[in-house]
Amino acid sequence: MASFSQFGSDLYTGKRSYDIVGRRKTWYLIAVIAIVISLAVPWLRGGYQLGIEFTGGSEFTLSDVKNLDQNLATETVESIVPEGVPRVSQLGQHGIRVQTGQLTDRETTDVQDALAKAYNVPEDKVAATFIGATWGADVLNQAIRGLVIFLALAAVFMAVYFRTWKMSVSAMVALLHDLLITAGVYGIVGLEVTPAAVIGFLTILGYSLYDTVVVFDKVRENTSQESHRTFVQSVNLAVNQTLVRSINTSVVALLPVGAILFIGSYVLGAGTLRDISLALFIGIIVGTYSTIFIASPMYAHLRENEPKIKQADAKKQAAAAKRQREVDPATADA
Repeated sequence: MASFSQFGSDLYTGKRSYDIVGRRKTWYLIAVIAIVISLAVPWLRGGYQLGIEFTGGSEFTLSDVKNLDQNLATETVESIVPEGVPRVSQLGQHGIRVQTGQLTDRETTDVQDALAKAYNVPEDKVAATFIGATWGADVLNQAIRGLVIFLALAAVFMAVYFRTWKMSVSAMVALLHDLLITAGVYGIVGLEVTPAAVIGFLTILGYSLYDTVVVFDKVRENTSQESHRTFVQSVNLAVNQTLVRSINTSVVALLPVGAILFIGSYVLGAGTLRDISLALFIGIIVGTYSTIFIASPMYAHLRENEPKIKQADAKKQAAAAKRQREVDPATADA
C-alpha cells in the first residue's frame, strides 16, 4: 500500500511521469479501431437486437421450471405460430423467458397453455404480457430524444463552466466514444437493447462526464499557472496527477456494479438489473479510458497551435535550452 501511495505521490509531483498526451496518435488509433469494430460488427450481423419494449410483441415468463431446455420453448412456440421467431433466454436458476412478435389473443392463450404443458408447470406459472408496436416506437423515440438532450446540455455546461468550447468538444468526443463502444458491445455479443440498458448508457455518460470534469479542472489549474512547462507538458502533468484517482474511482465503482451484474444475471434472473449493470460495467471501463487517453490529449491537440500558446511555449523552450547549456556547456558545442 505504501509503495502505491508513493507511486501516486510521484505522479502528482512530476517525479514520475507517463507521456500520455505526447502519444495521443496511438490512443486515437486504438479508439478509431474500437469504434469501427463497434459499428461494423453489429451492422454485419443485421443491426442491434432491440427488446420488445421498443419493437412491440409478446413475452412469456415461466417460473419454477425444472427443465431449462430452451429448444423446448422454441419448438412449442413454432408449433403454434410457425412464422414466429421466438427468442428464448434463461432467467436465474429456475426461469425461462420467451419473446415473440405480436400475437393475437387466441395465439397468446394457446402458446401460454402449450408452454405450461411442455415444461410441466401450472398455468399460473406462465405469465404473458403484450406490448404494442406504437408504444414501443414511442419509447424508442423518447430514448433517442433523451440522449440528444443530454449530450446538448452537457456540451453547453462544459463550454460555460470552463469558458472554452474546445474543452466542451473534447468532452463530447469522449462521451460519443463511450456510447458507441458500449452500445457496440451489445451489438457484437447480440444482447438485447432494452430501456434498462438505455438508462445504463445515460448513467455511464454522466459518470464519464464527471471524471472528465475532474481532470479538466486540474488541466485548467496547471495551464493557468506560471511554470517552466509548455502547454502540452502542463496538460500531461494534470493527467498524471489524476491518474491514480481515476483508476481507484473506477475500480471502486466496478466492484459493486460487478456484484449487481452477477446477482441480477445468475442469482435473481432479473433482466432489468442485468441490463443496467452490464451497461454500467462496460461503460465505466470505456469511460475511464476516454477520460485519460482521449479527452485531455484532444484538448491539448486543439489548443497547442494557438498563436498565444505557441509564443509562450517557444519562450519556455528557449529558457529551458539556456538552462541546459548553463548546466552542461558541452551541449552548446553539440
